[in-house]
Amino acid sequence: MTTETLKDPTSWTTYLKLCKINVVFEMLFTALVGMLLAVPGLPPLDKLGYGLLGIALSAASAAAINHLIDRRIDTVLNPHRPLPKNHLQPVQVLAFAAALGILSMLILVYKVNVLTAVLTFLSLFGYAFLYTLWLKRATPQNIVIGGAFGATPPLLGWTAITGEIHPHALLLVALIFVWTPPHFWPLAIARHEKYASVDIPMLPVTHGIDFTHLQILLYTVLLVALTLFQFAIGMTGWIYLVVAQLLNAGFLYFVFLMYKRNDVKTAMQTFWFSIVYITLLFAALLIDHYVKVTL
Repeated sequence: MTTETLKDPTSWTTYLKLCKINVVFEMLFTALVGMLLAVPGLPPLDKLGYGLLGIALSAASAAAINHLIDRRIDTVLNPHRPLPKNHLQPVQVLAFAAALGILSMLILVYKVNVLTAVLTFLSLFGYAFLYTLWLKRATPQNIVIGGAFGATPPLLGWTAITGEIHPHALLLVALIFVWTPPHFWPLAIARHEKYASVDIPMLPVTHGIDFTHLQILLYTVLLVALTLFQFAIGMTGWIYLVVAQLLNAGFLYFVFLMYKRNDVKTAMQTFWFSIVYITLLFAALLIDHYVKVTL
């Protein structure tokens, strides 16, 4: 056993690293927004609590499976993770992911509703296996197709409270789905050499950086249009519209700046701004839901 292995003994913190806590929290926030938008006032606290817990455990399970499947390429892409550093064995990660996934389904089936459990399972399976195991290695459109699985938390939150799929919930899913490519591709541009070295066909690797810049711009424009559409059909009000367009202006600024400078630093700035963007956008949805402004 190497000295490196001994630096981080197996503990609850080691397992916590498998869960991608920052990603799970972001997903839970969008799920919470979906729950609150589903009803005029406040949703039942038991449904809200159990729903968030079940969704969180499922997301953490999917993240752990992602660690397991990607352990080979993570020696290059994410060498700090527990498996590349030999802090955990694959069988430990598999058992942990299975326990979280089973517990998630039990909570959602018995404490929330079957529809939410089914949709959550499909999201887990889609991200952990269809995306990570197949799409990620099969096509440069991996993040576009796979983004459908990561876009579901607002829908899961909505169905946890109402037990039904509503068109407005699907529009929340569409927001995250359209946001995902211009969110992730700047990171892929910054890391394209590493992706190439492990034979992962990310768009900048297969089609070049200039083409990826164009796709980021097109998806960002589509995202702007979608935020306008939600206002046009009466789903959102003026607070959301104003905040959304300010955020859209910021996103477009970074996209054009990234194209102009064509460097890793600006690509990463765009990536980080995209996280701020989606967080504030959903916060605006929430505020707009409870604070009505008429002009």
